[in-house]
Amino acid sequence: PEGPCGGTDGPPEPPTELEHDSPAHSPPNSPRKHPSDPASEASVKEYQAKLDFALKLGYSEETVRLVLSKLGPDTLINDILGELVKLGTKSDSEHPTTSLASTSSSSSSSSSCACSDLLDSQRSDSPSLSESLCDQDNLRPIVVDGSNVAMSHGNKEVFSCQGIQLAVDWFLDRGHHDITVFVPAWRKEQSRPDAPITDQEILRRLEKEKILVFTPSRRVQGRRVVCYDDRFIVKLAYESDGIIVSNDNYRDLANEKPEWKKFIDERLLMYSFVNDK
Repeated sequence: PEGPCGGTDGPPEPPTELEHDSPAHSPPNSPRKHPSDPASEASVKEYQAKLDFALKLGYSEETVRLVLSKLGPDTLINDILGELVKLGTKSDSEHPTTSLASTSSSSSSSSSCACSDLLDSQRSDSPSLSESLCDQDNLRPIVVDGSNVAMSHGNKEVFSCQGIQLAVDWFLDRGHHDITVFVPAWRKEQSRPDAPITDQEILRRLEKEKILVFTPSRRVQGRRVVCYDDRFIVKLAYESDGIIVSNDNYRDLANEKPEWKKFIDERLLMYSFVNDK
């Protein structure tokens, strides 16, 4: 309270409760605390890693982000790929009138309907987005290291041609049509104890389907001379802007050319077999 003469020589009045709680009376330079959130940062990194992985397989960024938005950033990569595959394998519904009018296959009709329903559920107003979701033309070419895949499926003991067939079928089921498998020509020879091979007829069948290519090899004075099939693999994948399927890191070829090193780092797709899948 003021003195009898209205002076203010006494101690200043303490702030009222209202003034104390008001943000307007807080010191202007008082720092605000922003607690760090490591979980949020890890979530962002995981989201970007999944996005980059799908982009390497040739899916458009718009499509991948749509799937991540639908399933959530914590979804397993296998589930994300499964959803992308559904979108890719149902591309026949890009022209629903034509697709639904065809009665040659019940599976193609159901696939078209499913894709249309999926697009409706996303409520996309953009025609370009609808076309991209059902367009297989943007999938990159696939180049398979046949020897690497066959030996991996044969547990590094047997050249298992069934492993090559499984790899080819995996990509065909997901809408890929441009698939090339490289295998050394000497693998057409009869199986021997020092070089066992199984299901050899698969190689001939894939060659007739123009999926498998034999790299040259010949015998000189009883010794086998083979071409370096890894070079065929990397060269074709690089020139076609495709994806290499192999567990090999191609370190020697990566050291030959800087552009090959960058390409191998970005476009090498490794794999594993689990119960013939």
